[in-house]
Amino acid sequence: MDPVTLTLGALGIGGAAVGASRRAELAARWRTWLVAAPLVLGPLLGGGRVGGAVLAAVLAAVAAVEFARLAGLPRLDTAALVLRVVIVPAVALVRPDLLGTLLPLLAVAAALPALLGGDVETGGRRAAYGAFGTVWIGAGLAGLAVLDPAVSVAVCLAVAVADVGAWCGGRLLGRRGPGARPLSPLSPAKTWGGVAGAVLGAGAVLLALGVPSAGLLVAVVAGGVLGDLLESMVKREAGCKDAGGWLPGFGGLLDRIDSLLVALPLAVLVTGLS
Repeated sequence: MDPVTLTLGALGIGGAAVGASRRAELAARWRTWLVAAPLVLGPLLGGGRVGGAVLAAVLAAVAAVEFARLAGLPRLDTAALVLRVVIVPAVALVRPDLLGTLLPLLAVAAALPALLGGDVETGGRRAAYGAFGTVWIGAGLAGLAVLDPAVSVAVCLAVAVADVGAWCGGRLLGRRGPGARPLSPLSPAKTWGGVAGAVLGAGAVLLALGVPSAGLLVAVVAGGVLGDLLESMVKREAGCKDAGGWLPGFGGLLDRIDSLLVALPLAVLVTGLS
């Protein structure tokens, strides 16, 4: 099945389910997906790796601003972080062999604003958050410029459906028994029942797209879990429920792509090993 047909089918089924549920939050999420699907799939299907790099740069810039707000970074640090995360996908497109050298340099460069400003009180924290944001967001989304476009599309769709599967699995299997065990105190609502639902959802998408890869399935599910928990950790420290408030049903962009930020690098790893 081609990704456009799969996406239209998923949106159609999802729309019917949301309509039957009559839940405003689910309806808001469905409308967001309706708008986001062509904005994500369009560059990947029409522009290949170049389109993936452009998409990665745009997503990274917005996500970096949201992350910097959560981390309490000053404006100068925020601007520098945006610049760094935009550079990474561009280099990944042109010279992916340089990423191993570039990323450590950019991570160290995150300390420059605090160093030049002589910040002895919060400089270490600013540098650490800046380095983490560079690697997590910039290197995470760079996978869109490195992976074969068909694999990028498969990962993006599998992550999206895995998220729905996790929600369904949590409601069906996460109420009692082993499936009700939380994955981490950071997010008690995320249970092993949700992981089971994510495996089924992601596996169905990969199978439908003709890429039934065990490695990609692990990348999608593990990436979804770890990415979500990473953002939960950052948000809990910041005392915020969401990374933003402009994306209906989700909060901010970072709330929507946190799973991709780990799933994509894992996909690059498993496809490189195969």
